[in-house]
Amino acid sequence: MSIKLGDTAPNFQAESSLGDINFYNYLGDSWGILFSHPADYTPVCTTELGYTSKLQSEFAQRNTKVIALSVDGVEDHQNWIKDINETQNTDVQFPIIADKERKISELYDFIHPNASATATVRSLLIIDPAKKVRLIITYPASTGRNFNEILRVLDSLQLVDNYQVATPVNWKNGEDVIVPPAVSTEDAIKKFPKGVTEIKPYLRYTPQPNT
Repeated sequence: MSIKLGDTAPNFQAESSLGDINFYNYLGDSWGILFSHPADYTPVCTTELGYTSKLQSEFAQRNTKVIALSVDGVEDHQNWIKDINETQNTDVQFPIIADKERKISELYDFIHPNASATATVRSLLIIDPAKKVRLIITYPASTGRNFNEILRVLDSLQLVDNYQVATPVNWKNGEDVIVPPAVSTEDAIKKFPKGVTEIKPYLRYTPQPNT
């Protein structure tokens, strides 16, 4: 199965490091991040999970729940978490799915045979409260992800949903945003009282509405 942006993220039941999980129940009304790992006890994954754990307060501020996946079993996950906590100076609180039969990996297209017939690629999905897939990023197994970028995209997506704006290249929270082409300049001036700067008729900026 190939999952694309805008698709409904499939639900699943799975064992995890924190017990049995129903994915939809776990997410509830929150945003979600589902990210896959090639295997337990791998160095790149160890740094990723440690850093993600340190960002838990940032994800909480964004009403976002994190859940990881690896093709190893629950006991391996629990023992690996001890290593992560020790080496990364953290306390992993989010669950790691045990996907030994690779059912969820195949459901979410995390197995790319030309990269590896057995290990998952380093994929990450952002899923909104309506269970729609809003972001898909896939890295090679050897390259660690940039979770500061994931936070940036979360900020952008939530801002876009709440205020019907767009965000420009390299945008960071607090910077000016773009007025979408579908909104006329006249309507934009009414909609965005902080002001509208027109560079071109199709390129208009306004200060971030919620700052």
